[in-house]
Amino acid sequence: MRLKKCLSFVLMSLFCLGAALPAAAADLVKVPTAWLPGQEAFPIWYAKQQGWDKAAGIDLQIYAFDSGADALRAFPARSWVFGGLGAVPAMLGALRYNMSVIGLGNDEAMANAVMVRADSPILKTKGYNKDYPNVYGSPESVRGKTILCTRVTSADYALHLWLKALGLKESDIVLKNLEQAPALTAFDYNIGDAVVLWAPFTFVGDKRGWKTVGTPKDMGKHLPIVLVANTAYATQYPDVTATFLTLYLRGVDWLQTAPREEVVKQFQKFYLDWAGQDYSTDLINLNFDTYEFFNLEAQKKLFSTSAGPSQVQQWQSELAEFFASVGLITEQNRKELQSSSYVTSKYIDMVTPKAVTKQ
Repeated sequence: MRLKKCLSFVLMSLFCLGAALPAAAADLVKVPTAWLPGQEAFPIWYAKQQGWDKAAGIDLQIYAFDSGADALRAFPARSWVFGGLGAVPAMLGALRYNMSVIGLGNDEAMANAVMVRADSPILKTKGYNKDYPNVYGSPESVRGKTILCTRVTSADYALHLWLKALGLKESDIVLKNLEQAPALTAFDYNIGDAVVLWAPFTFVGDKRGWKTVGTPKDMGKHLPIVLVANTAYATQYPDVTATFLTLYLRGVDWLQTAPREEVVKQFQKFYLDWAGQDYSTDLINLNFDTYEFFNLEAQKKLFSTSAGPSQVQQWQSELAEFFASVGLITEQNRKELQSSSYVTSKYIDMVTPKAVTKQ
């Protein structure tokens, strides 16, 4: 996996700056994209496997990153122009790097979880905050505990929601910043009192007997993986942008309509190829119980501004408000992000049902 990632970064250097732009002499437009090792990458991986990209006149380059923060560091050099990120790094990308949100990957509100070992004292209290009856923990059982978390990610959001539900702040705990795979390994070796993971790492934690004490869904929140774009690139090449979304949504249509046995088989191949993990059928089926994918019809509704700010704009605005409230972005940042104008329906509106459903 490490060799694969090193090769990815070597290849990415070839596409920096102007190399990502369509060349008049080229038969195919090379389109570098960024993804995390989660199931939201499946639709674009499947589109690439089927050769749909080349049939549409582009050559998707699919690069792996450990986290949204990791991907953000590569974004300013134009190492990638489209990708799938958590709502939190997408918000920061808009603030710092002129990034746009152009589509949805899924809702991972159930997949980001604060997890503890089965003998944790945190499990002794459930429903401390009456507004969130399924959340475990109390100020006394959590204060001073060491928690492993990947900063500037959806996991970070899940952690702060959980702390706020218990009337705590980040300063009340000891926070260790680790990428997901190292966090999983460290917690397995009894380092830390809690760990914040997203799928598929949460599935591994479940298998090891760890218990979930809180998810954003438990706190009544949505937490989308969003499809993002380099705004300047998307503006200059709207047709390429719409083609990227079409390929992604064609993959979504396939996984929602194909026989479950075939979908599970392809997901197993995807996880082995993409994340180096050999998952059982039961674990793959957990994906479908945990995540919600959005087809074209759902996406157009969620991005619609016909009655005011779209649902996606509202979700992103809530994130900005929350992170300002816990001091992770400034009040000036919050004001800049308040309208969520970086969330646009322009490109999803260019996608047609006929293009998405053809197999």
